[in-house]
Amino acid sequence: MEPENASPNNPGRRDFLKRAAGASAVAVGALGLGFALLDTKGPAGLPEQKALSGLGDFSLKDAPGPRMAIARGQNRAAAFEQGIKALGGMETFVTRGDRVLLKVNAAFASPAIMGATTHPELLAVVAGACLKAGAAHVAIADNPINNPENCFELTGLAAAARQVGAHIIIPRPAHFVPATLPQGKLIVNWPVMAGAFTRVTKLIALAPVKDHARAGASMLLKNMYGLLGGRRNVFHQDINTIITEVSRLTRPTLSVLDGTVSMMTNGPTGGSLSDLKETNTLILSRDPVAADAYGLTLLGRGQDAVPYIRMAQDLGMGTADYASLNPIFLDTGA
Repeated sequence: MEPENASPNNPGRRDFLKRAAGASAVAVGALGLGFALLDTKGPAGLPEQKALSGLGDFSLKDAPGPRMAIARGQNRAAAFEQGIKALGGMETFVTRGDRVLLKVNAAFASPAIMGATTHPELLAVVAGACLKAGAAHVAIADNPINNPENCFELTGLAAAARQVGAHIIIPRPAHFVPATLPQGKLIVNWPVMAGAFTRVTKLIALAPVKDHARAGASMLLKNMYGLLGGRRNVFHQDINTIITEVSRLTRPTLSVLDGTVSMMTNGPTGGSLSDLKETNTLILSRDPVAADAYGLTLLGRGQDAVPYIRMAQDLGMGTADYASLNPIFLDTGA
């Protein structure tokens, strides 16, 4: 455990090597356990008649103002601050008294320097901006693949939350409620992390840009996969459909895609600094589909390689034509 006043900055090289070795061992063990527990029938004992149809729409819908900003630079805090200013300021998205949920990617017990999870520097600046805008409560949620406590600590996300006064939600069985999507193929009587959304009024998604062995890319839409409970690896054989359906569970108020450093190969876990590339871009958007579409350009991939982006567009979850949002391009100089 890191001390309460720990900094979310990247670990030193010696510390990184020790922690990376431990994280690799945890990840390998978890992967083996995942295959051993593969359940093709899904969770048992969940009453379908009580199933939710979704987790709520937190989007700003057709509110006026810019819809997308793309900030270029190496400093995440500077990029976010300039990007959110271009979109009208954090007060456009969070108002006094709001209860904000930040959906992060904390899937793996991996240090921030490996690029497999939401970076703690980004979490700190976004959570801090929410509180400064008057949010009454800011919580951070994900349902990690590895041990949740270890994931939030080792990634630096727990320390970042403590630094700014935000709260980590450690997923427990009581947080999960069965959901059935209208006309859904896969999310039928399946547990979702509804307990994290209690009294939430705004939802902000924070995800890194990564390669993904099955899906082609893991960004904002794939990040919402972490709202699923149960033995969700059963869905891997139909990865594009499940990501598309997860995008229907809820709509965020704001989406922030972190391409400051992108994982170009061996995703979603990576494991080597050679998998990473400095792409120096932070994308802020009201539309996660558009943000993901732009994120693909950082990976050097076209939309044909990642079908779920157009599939989400076809279901009305956003647009894959990011240029149609007239994004504001910024050079942060940092």
